[in-house]
Amino acid sequence: MFEIIRSHQRGRASFGWLKSRHTFSFGHYYNPQQMGFSKLRVINDDRVAAGAGFDTHGHRNMEIISYVLQGAMAHRDSAGNEEVLPAGEFQLMSAGRGIYHSEYNASPSDELAFLQIWIEPNAFDGEPSYQQKQFAAEPGLTPVITPDGRDGTLRIKQDASLAQLLLPAQGSLAMPVTTSRSYYLHLIDGELAIAGDTLNAGDGIKLTDLSKLEVQAGEQPVRALWFDLPALNS
Repeated sequence: MFEIIRSHQRGRASFGWLKSRHTFSFGHYYNPQQMGFSKLRVINDDRVAAGAGFDTHGHRNMEIISYVLQGAMAHRDSAGNEEVLPAGEFQLMSAGRGIYHSEYNASPSDELAFLQIWIEPNAFDGEPSYQQKQFAAEPGLTPVITPDGRDGTLRIKQDASLAQLLLPAQGSLAMPVTTSRSYYLHLIDGELAIAGDTLNAGDGIKLTDLSKLEVQAGEQPVRALWFDLPALNS
């Protein structure tokens, strides 16, 4: 099974300082057909004006991932973490029993673009934690987040993994799939042939019941995020 969510089908939010596109229901955007997928709950494509940002607010029992696409993001939280994430950096904040944080555009002149991703945890009310890392921009799939933090990846409290997918123009790759898992691909840049269809930047696709899958880039290099998730009924 596959289902494509086109970029133009995503929800919209605009507050002057923030312009956002929501893959799944979030905030004022409610779509009963798009409430998440497996344990993946949120993918927000955020654009934040220079010097602006999200004031201090709280979260509980959620795995919150940020991936900076452009500019730099300033992070501060109630656990004492105060960091700046440049473009290409991944951040994973496990909210646990509760944490307060703020996220701001670190630049006084340039726009910040980042993806905000929420994954539901499988462990609750634990100690909040914070992780941050930039991974090599190598062709193929690069593991970024895993349940056990293997090989220097960020460790998530869920049976879920996130990988960075990079392909050169016309490049192809056989994806690691099994019928017992669910998968989601979010395309950031380029054009990608997948499951008999074509994705463009901002598009995403839900995938289940797969024994094999090959993807191929178009005329431009591809950058995407690949989510390996529990089966829908688990």
